[in-house]
Amino acid sequence: MTLPAAFLARPISHRALHDRAQGRPENSRAAIRAAIAQDYGIEIDLQPSADGVAMVFHDDTLDRLTGRQGRVSDFTAEALGGIALSGGDEGIPTLTEVLEIVAGRVPLLIEIKDQDGAMGPDVGVLEQATATALQGYDGPVALMSFNPHAVAEMARLAPDLPRGLTTCGYDADDWPELSAETRADLRAIADFDRVGASFISHQITDLGAAPVAELRARGVPVLCWTVRTPAEEAEARKLAGNITFEQYLA
Repeated sequence: MTLPAAFLARPISHRALHDRAQGRPENSRAAIRAAIAQDYGIEIDLQPSADGVAMVFHDDTLDRLTGRQGRVSDFTAEALGGIALSGGDEGIPTLTEVLEIVAGRVPLLIEIKDQDGAMGPDVGVLEQATATALQGYDGPVALMSFNPHAVAEMARLAPDLPRGLTTCGYDADDWPELSAETRADLRAIADFDRVGASFISHQITDLGAAPVAELRARGVPVLCWTVRTPAEEAEARKLAGNITFEQYLA
């Protein structure tokens, strides 16, 4: 499946249009509603609950974004829904709840967070939960992950949904949990064709990398993350078809 044109037509708000000072934590219902009101696309992240529900939350632990401790995957969806996001007055939403809010009005870019721990093949629960939640959703949606195995699993579970790879330069200091061989393979975007990807979302500071240029020359859509100023946006748009942004209005 090719990436719908809607994902190149308007900027994409990173973890929705979040601003904690304004009561809109990242990946919150409030941030999602704000993005829709501004007609921005929305990028969200998924983590699994203990009972196999896709939760809209970036980190694998609760401490940075809530007043609680522990791993997201140790709590049920019901319990997570009762844990307030810091800076807001709502709990952690499920993917199903977010889909009901968005209702096809803007493009929704969904990142499936790595569950293997080392970009390996120990995946499946979150991918199944994602596919289940998306059954019957008819708005513009695309799926992506840093882990190629997760993308391949989504190809198996939901072959009609467009999917891509979240990519970067895989610096050793930023990815100490990965072997040098794994970093090299991921840096080369070597799994693009194998997993049936149709786009990438690449780190803004590495947009000039040769593997990105090669895909761009093939006509592959290149999104980028994460743009934080108008000046960065101007530079990113020289190489990327669209941006994912935060901390300003693109």
